[in-house]
Amino acid sequence: MHDERSTHLDLFSGIGGFSIAAERCGWETVAFCEREKFCQRVLQKHWPSVPIIDDIHDLDGREYRGVSLLTGGFPCQPWSQAGKRLGSDDDRALWSQMFRVIVEARPRFVLAENVVGIINLELDDVLSSLEGADYSVRAVVVPACAVDARHQRSRVWILGADNMVPNPDNPRRTQQRRAKPAPTQNETAERRGQWSIEPDVCRVVDGIPDRVDRLRGLGNAIVPQVAEKILMALNDITP
Repeated sequence: MHDERSTHLDLFSGIGGFSIAAERCGWETVAFCEREKFCQRVLQKHWPSVPIIDDIHDLDGREYRGVSLLTGGFPCQPWSQAGKRLGSDDDRALWSQMFRVIVEARPRFVLAENVVGIINLELDDVLSSLEGADYSVRAVVVPACAVDARHQRSRVWILGADNMVPNPDNPRRTQQRRAKPAPTQNETAERRGQWSIEPDVCRVVDGIPDRVDRLRGLGNAIVPQVAEKILMALNDITP
């Protein structure tokens, strides 16, 4: 039932970090799920033709059955060291909803991200639920500084691969990936380990519109360069 295209379903999309990485690696985003209005405006600006589901509780994964890749930085507040660390008792704990969509959509690959505080509270349950759904899973901690960012920002990256898809030596189908566009000067610099100059986002009154929303969007965002490295590795091993 897998789609012949390399398609991508982006949950808890934020400002589109996973979709930036997926697009660079040849996956086509077919839908977002994001409730923050400012983030929705950002997504609509950069992906105007891609639909946005407002609430994950309203997302029927069966409509995306066979999508190639499903990603999501599911809410980190229940596990964050800066919060109350209520874990699954927190009403913002939405892994169960993300897992429901995974089971319904049955993507070939799953890539999830969260804070390192999840390790002692919920990670075992996340991995065991994916394994119970017949996915091979691995979790690694990769900081932003691993791709030469100027801050640490350690995060847990959870990768799952569908065991029901035949192995590369006897594939049921061949993935048809779109050709990647030529990298921009900034992208080329980043891949050499050099980050382009970032705008000043100091907490001062300087007239920038939507400043609080921008800072919140950036604070909740993944680092696309880390996701890109993982997805590039998938490209190397997937027929």
